[in-house]
Amino acid sequence: MTCKDDADYGVEHAAQKGTNIGSLRSLLILLCAVPAAAALKFLAPEHHTAIFAASAVAILPLAGYIGRATEILAGRLGGGLGGLLNATFGNAAELIIGALALRRGLTDLVKASLTGSIIGNVLLVFGLCAFVGGIKHPVQRFNRTAAGLGTTMLLLSAIGLTVPAVFHFLARTSGSAADLTLDTEIAVVLLVTYVASLVFTLKTHRNLYASDKDERSTESIGPALGMLVGATIGVAWMSELLVGSVAETARALGMSELFIGVVIVAIIGNAAEHYSAVVMAARNQMDVAISIAVGSSTQIALFVAPTLVFLSYLIAPAPMDLLFTVFELVAVGIAVLTITLIAHDGETHWMEGVQLLAVYVILAMGFYFLPVRAFR
Repeated sequence: MTCKDDADYGVEHAAQKGTNIGSLRSLLILLCAVPAAAALKFLAPEHHTAIFAASAVAILPLAGYIGRATEILAGRLGGGLGGLLNATFGNAAELIIGALALRRGLTDLVKASLTGSIIGNVLLVFGLCAFVGGIKHPVQRFNRTAAGLGTTMLLLSAIGLTVPAVFHFLARTSGSAADLTLDTEIAVVLLVTYVASLVFTLKTHRNLYASDKDERSTESIGPALGMLVGATIGVAWMSELLVGSVAETARALGMSELFIGVVIVAIIGNAAEHYSAVVMAARNQMDVAISIAVGSSTQIALFVAPTLVFLSYLIAPAPMDLLFTVFELVAVGIAVLTITLIAHDGETHWMEGVQLLAVYVILAMGFYFLPVRAFR
């Protein structure tokens, strides 16, 4: 590395460090919601909406600390092990919320949060990335090959989510042994594909996803491990409060559990990644931004969804199927088609961000006004 490169790295690293310090201060402020949620649960358990709101806010900084700890550990471990750690804990909040909801038998809420995460990551998150980044930089470019692989994986995800609904429609069955067998086998295929994608991105073709500058982590592993464990326990605790109050909150606010799962729970579970992606886009690092947005959706469909299917056999009152509502499937298809069209040329600008955000708002409005009788 030349003196100029070293100086450039120093300036960039100092700016990033300042951003990280500001982010950590914001997380500390939001952490006040943790004792607030706990106090409401024990002192005023009948105020379900307040408990839901406080626990939802509390999950945001805790998920941020999980992401921060994972980033530190991945930087220290490096290479494939660090990437595997990032891939595993990248969606820890969604996995914990989903598992606790399954234990209470809220399978429709779990499935809604899965589709909501896919839709939100590719439309809301990347839309914000393109808009915020486009305001500062007229045209932003990214690796077309890597983006193409990501959108192709999303197409596979959409196929995996659609086939059970088509099978149900043609076979006129619902909840039968054949349905559950098909869903479980599809979950196996999705999980195997996810493992293959990890080998591709972390081993055989890692050069497509490498940064221009290596991130040199100097922080120790011990505190990061403590942060990871503590934040994970906190997310599990707050998720328990969130899931326990979601039904009463939906009734009190006049919202369906489908809307809460698709929009609110999905945004809460992915908030830390949303922020990271937008920050990267503002720094003109669109390769990282699109990798977070599209990669998170891929992880939800290929890793979190199959894992929750398998977990449902152990912790849920009944196994979870992969039969989604028609509107959810249409929304996922629209999201995949939209991001594919926008990402095919390897560049983006702020107007494309507006278009993605417009599609997300339209879909969210549809979920809000969708009658309960239309869910199935």
